[in-house]
Amino acid sequence: MSPDVTAFFDQATNTVSYVLRDPQGRGCAVIDSVLDFDYASGRTDTRSADRVIEFLLEEDLDLQWILETHVHADHLSAAPYIQDRLGGRIGIGENITVVQDAFGKVFNEGTEFQRDGSQFDRLFTEGDSFFVGQLRGDVLHTPGHTPACMTYVIGDAAFVGDTLFMPDFGTARCDFPGGSAEDLFSSIQKILSLPDSTRIFVGHDYKAPGRDEYAWESTVGEQKAKNVHIRDGVGSREFVEMRQSRDRTLSMPRLIVPSLQVNMRAGKMPPPDEEGNTFLKVPVNRL
Repeated sequence: MSPDVTAFFDQATNTVSYVLRDPQGRGCAVIDSVLDFDYASGRTDTRSADRVIEFLLEEDLDLQWILETHVHADHLSAAPYIQDRLGGRIGIGENITVVQDAFGKVFNEGTEFQRDGSQFDRLFTEGDSFFVGQLRGDVLHTPGHTPACMTYVIGDAAFVGDTLFMPDFGTARCDFPGGSAEDLFSSIQKILSLPDSTRIFVGHDYKAPGRDEYAWESTVGEQKAKNVHIRDGVGSREFVEMRQSRDRTLSMPRLIVPSLQVNMRAGKMPPPDEEGNTFLKVPVNRL
């Protein structure tokens, strides 16, 4: 079956959020939602999430899943805000525990921060399945960008997060803690083994040079033929050398500090102090 997919593009973070729905019913899922955040003022805003919520209400959809492809380093998740409004279960890959352990240390979270993934409703592992209405979703563990990256294959649609970008832009960086260019190559081969007609929905778009419009949908066949980093004929050694060399030139994402602290908690802020104030930490010389 072919699910209906509606994209919501957040230009401030170049993130694409998706609503996937069963074309024969009301069941739907939200994938990689965005909570707006102004770093200078420390203020959050729900306008991006409200656009998604308004769409779900207008279409009279039944929100069953709020899926995260990984712990994002470039935007904050709106998963708990959407869940409070409309329900649904928040899901992520089981290796969230690896990410929580690594960044729990970076942000000196202490023993009160649970590193067992219990902030999420469902921890997926390779080969798991779930349903959105009558549509079956299958889970692929696709690490490399992060240890917890997952690809959700639902009908003829695959939601790959940051693992792949549009063919003219390439692939994800692998220089965050727990990242691996070797793992990314293997993960992408897993995705590219899906049928050529499988629709690929990417987590971000940055408009490759020469392209005027943002884009977020391709196919497995297009990725195999045209991806500038990993098209057919590019071997593991060539890819790893390219990826590692390119990653050394990249700066940290603008919102990495708040994003990691919030997203490893399933989109929740750190616990407030005795006066009800919430604070985010800035680790010095750690990232």
